[in-house]
Amino acid sequence: MENKELIPHLFRTEYQKIVSVLSNLFGIHHIEIAEDIVSDTFLSASETWAIKGTPDNPTAWLYTVAKNKTKNYLKRNTLFETKVSAEIKYNTPLNNPEVDIDLSDQNIADSQLAMIFTVCNPCNSNEAQIALALNLLCGFGISEISDAFLSNKEVIYKRINRAKEKLKEENIKIQNPNITEIKDRINTVLKTIYLIYSEGYYSTSQNTTLREDLCAEAMRLTYLLIGNKNTNIPETNALMALMCFHSSRFEARTAENGEIILYENQNQSLWNQELIDRGMYFLSKSSSGNTLSKYHLEAGIAYWHTLREDTAEKWQHILELYNNLIILEYSPIVALNRTYALSKVKSKKEAITEAEKLNLTDNHFYYSLLGNLYTDLDTKKALKQFETALSLAKTSADKNIIRRNIEQLSSKN
Repeated sequence: MENKELIPHLFRTEYQKIVSVLSNLFGIHHIEIAEDIVSDTFLSASETWAIKGTPDNPTAWLYTVAKNKTKNYLKRNTLFETKVSAEIKYNTPLNNPEVDIDLSDQNIADSQLAMIFTVCNPCNSNEAQIALALNLLCGFGISEISDAFLSNKEVIYKRINRAKEKLKEENIKIQNPNITEIKDRINTVLKTIYLIYSEGYYSTSQNTTLREDLCAEAMRLTYLLIGNKNTNIPETNALMALMCFHSSRFEARTAENGEIILYENQNQSLWNQELIDRGMYFLSKSSSGNTLSKYHLEAGIAYWHTLREDTAEKWQHILELYNNLIILEYSPIVALNRTYALSKVKSKKEAITEAEKLNLTDNHFYYSLLGNLYTDLDTKKALKQFETALSLAKTSADKNIIRRNIEQLSSKN
């Protein structure tokens, strides 16, 4: 791998690890110093490797340089010494060149776990937690995050900085949570990771690589939780199962031009069986105990969607899972998705009746679903629904799908 490919790859895999360790060392009020040191480390790599070539062990090189830069910073920065000395972990004197900068695998894992629970703090909004998590836990830059949110860079920059300031105002400690803290806050952590995954899987951004990276980072963070005995709980495994099942169809659900391919039109040979098998493993692990979360139910729905045969049993199970999901945690979108399963189990007419009760008149998916349900029942009504959906759709990919439906219906008349 050439430097122009290697350094971005290492930035994605190693940046957040070193930032987590240094942030854990410095404390919440000095996260920016940790970020600056790690960014400077990667700048040094870019400059040095271009001249001297790539070292035999690039990751070890980064860790060594990051350690040295940290020690040099601590020794020469008097202001840092006087103001941060009391906050440094282990009470190590800052003028001591042997200050403990532990980049072992275990300390990296512990520091990342501490950072996950710090970043996913309910003192910030969901949007702020996601943006900060993408930045600090996943190493995404402002441009990438603004692309994911379809927002401008200034908005994201302010959102991340406000989130950091809020954590400082609340004096949130970066530390491994105890069992009580995990029980109190694991739901917030899982929700943030779930939303990061959803941002990738359901993103309207045209950047396919970015969408896959978001999903991969959400899965990586979940693996971190599974790797710790205190956070390796049924809900965590259910979330991982859900993401594995969804990711197994990632390649099949997106065309080369970026358009979404609907489930019934997907090329099943592109489904990733290895990810399906992995999902089944985590779904089995999630069944221990008496816990039933939304992640269990959504993972179950996603599992049945990985079965290739279009059987009555399959859709009956999906419908029952949707029924339970609505009882557990109602949302209009879940109710809307349920009506499609209802059409497969009962009839399109019954599904239309249920869908129209939702009255989601500002949602183009609502009208697209009604258009599909009315197809073969009432072409005129189907066209009207698709035309309304077209007027509400925001992305070119969604508009192209709707136009294609309109063209196919019109050609039948």
